[in-house]
Amino acid sequence: MHRTILTCVMLMSILVVCLSSASRTSVAYPLFALEPSILLPQAASGVEGNWRGALDVGAFKLRLVLKISKSADGKLTATVDSLDQNAKDLVVDSITLQDGTLNFEMKALSASYVGTLSKDSSQLTGKFTQGGAVFPLDFSRVTDVSQMEINRPQTPKKPYPYKEEEVSYENKQDQVKLAATLTLPPGDGPFPAVVLITGSGPQDRNESLLSHQPFLVLADYLTRRGVAVLRADDRGMGGTSKGGPNDTTENYAADALAGVEFLKTRKEIDAKQIGLIGHSEGGMAAPMAAAKSNDVAFIVLMAGPGIPGEKLLTEQIGLIAAAECEKEVERAMAEGRQLMATVVQEKDDAVARQKLHEGAVKRTEAAKKKIDAQLASADAQSAAWATSWFRYFLSYDPRPTLMKVRVPVLAINGEKDLQVPAKEDLEAIEEALKAGGNKDYKIVLLPNLNHLFQTTKTGAPSEYAQIEETLAPILLQTIGDWIAAHTTAPTHAN
Repeated sequence: MHRTILTCVMLMSILVVCLSSASRTSVAYPLFALEPSILLPQAASGVEGNWRGALDVGAFKLRLVLKISKSADGKLTATVDSLDQNAKDLVVDSITLQDGTLNFEMKALSASYVGTLSKDSSQLTGKFTQGGAVFPLDFSRVTDVSQMEINRPQTPKKPYPYKEEEVSYENKQDQVKLAATLTLPPGDGPFPAVVLITGSGPQDRNESLLSHQPFLVLADYLTRRGVAVLRADDRGMGGTSKGGPNDTTENYAADALAGVEFLKTRKEIDAKQIGLIGHSEGGMAAPMAAAKSNDVAFIVLMAGPGIPGEKLLTEQIGLIAAAECEKEVERAMAEGRQLMATVVQEKDDAVARQKLHEGAVKRTEAAKKKIDAQLASADAQSAAWATSWFRYFLSYDPRPTLMKVRVPVLAINGEKDLQVPAKEDLEAIEEALKAGGNKDYKIVLLPNLNHLFQTTKTGAPSEYAQIEETLAPILLQTIGDWIAAHTTAPTHAN
């Protein structure tokens, strides 16, 4: 379940709900289509250029690039890139450097930064504040920003062998305008189609996370296989208007149905073959929509909850904590081996003591930063949890709704999903569908895949960014083959 750092800081701790981490009303991956202009009151020397830093928000580290320049009149201007959220040129409204202290503010994100410039102008040491939470954040100079890019080999590159169209439509019930991308296979159609529904927390239409764009990859794959795909920005993200403060999953299900209504107006779409694909919390919204509308032909649940939210979150906390603790044990053992190697290899007692002392100082500083980040994340999370959305999620039992779903269902989970316990979840979904009399469903447990459906070693959220794969090929094939078996191709093409 997943928004932009700058708006998503909160959900990135271990206690997050279904991946994408955090609450719908708090933080998630900053992907705002903001303009990169900025106003700065004071000129300064020694700070212009590109700076890189990493914001530690619990289970993840978000890589940031601060780009500072000086205008002709001597004023500083700046923008911020959040590389792991695919957010470019986020607006810095004001920036100043005075007596070696750098201050900047990003009003749209309710964020600010205060840092101290080192004497040689190579480092900035400071704190990043957003929504009342304070996180340690240091920057160092970098000459080639491209070196910070992470390899994501599955991200499709233009030109695509299909049509891509920017569209918009309205959820008239909530008066929310949604901005979206519609991809259409070559030919006249009419084509079967799907609406993609993101996980928790505000996300863009590609469900961007840690430089991955799962919905872009999924849309590309399905469109190449003859299925039209509609994917929209979440409320308050990109070109989609804001929702209300008390929005819950039911509102997001209504947004998905607004997408279905839009597709029905398109001559390229077969109105009788429109399905929904929901990931994480989106897999909770899809059954809601299918139970309310006769226009939904099928649904695909990617790690969709099958057990009550309170139970799911409790299981999630335990699974992730166990995985992360195991990694901490491995790290501690590696540090111990390094310490002993220093003692054995360094024959000069004074030099050995100095090296051991320096190592201890570095470990202490790292531990303090980690504790500071955890405290900040806890503050932000407390605010996120005390919301209508989160209360709804915790109290909601998806099984009664699943019992009302009569259309074909594909429920698919990764074996090493630590955010939605796969085995228990799939069993609950199957029992509910069977109890409701659904005769056409398929339950699939894919080995060695995590909550994002990446091939993984442990499933821990801290691995998400390290894995180059965005979506495992077996996941794509499983969904594509199942949809092909439940739809018919157009009778003619160009």
